[in-house]
Amino acid sequence: MKIIRFLGATSVVALMSSGAAQAGGTINIVSWAPPGHLMNAKLWPWWGNCIKKATGGSVKWRLEYLKGHPKLLTDRVRKGSADASWIFHGYSPGRFLLQQVSEMPGLGINAQAASVASWQVFQKHLKKANEHKGVLVIGMTNNGAGLLHTRRRVNKWSDVRGMKIRVPGGIGTAVLKALGGKGVAVPAPKVYQTLASGVADGVLMQMETKKSFKHGEVAPYTLIVPGGMYYGSFGLIMSPAKMKSFTAAEQKAVWSCSGERLSRVNGKLWDAADKLGLAFGNKLGNKIRTASDKMTAEYFNIVSGVEASWIAKANKKGIDGAAALADMRKFGQAEMARK
Repeated sequence: MKIIRFLGATSVVALMSSGAAQAGGTINIVSWAPPGHLMNAKLWPWWGNCIKKATGGSVKWRLEYLKGHPKLLTDRVRKGSADASWIFHGYSPGRFLLQQVSEMPGLGINAQAASVASWQVFQKHLKKANEHKGVLVIGMTNNGAGLLHTRRRVNKWSDVRGMKIRVPGGIGTAVLKALGGKGVAVPAPKVYQTLASGVADGVLMQMETKKSFKHGEVAPYTLIVPGGMYYGSFGLIMSPAKMKSFTAAEQKAVWSCSGERLSRVNGKLWDAADKLGLAFGNKLGNKIRTASDKMTAEYFNIVSGVEASWIAKANKKGIDGAAALADMRKFGQAEMARK
């Protein structure tokens, strides 16, 4: 009798752990940046609640904060210690080279357009290269155009030579090198301290950081280059094992809140945050100005080699770099024109 009971219990356990996915569960989202940052205060709640509604409440979500460098998140999601997260591609030099297609100077588009175009280019050109091996890419996003924020006024590009500027990685780092600046590499949450202490003279980041990371307090001079100095790219990722743990209907629901839709929502949030950052900087009395036509032309001449260099590297990885970049521009402008 004891043997029969044992076999029965064992059979139940085997059935529970076999093939069929168990309905429902909780997605553990591990994030970085301050709690009030748009990703934590708006984007992840939107995504989680969208999924919760789409699954009739069977799939829930929770948000926790990373302890450590944001570059650790790709491997955390790959190993399953986090179910979902967002990664800044520039924090992992050499790992996500192809994503730099959406970081190029002079794209002349907003964050929403860049985010949607980045997702579309990823699907059409870059996905096959499998740079995000081991994780499921559920969205792509780009923040607004990068700007030069400094502790002292920059009047001409030669002023940047020798200046210690915090760089984001990727194309942002490449343009600073072309300008002759000295790169300082620290993650976004540490930039305020780096500027306040004088370890860096400035930072290449977007307008929203004036408020979200309070950079307006420590870098009161901002130079805007029409068309964009560069853009920053992010990946929104999920554990494949977590996705597979859901039923087919639940997986469909997750995807209904992800992909191009998630990318567009995120880009729109970045654009709104840039407006808040600008207002915050103006309130502090920051000196925010747009480069003259002459200075703008000089900038694009100085960084002209960045694009060709990336295309050559993409080609070596089996991707038609010129075609991918052409589509990045084409898709971006189409999104800008979208009503």
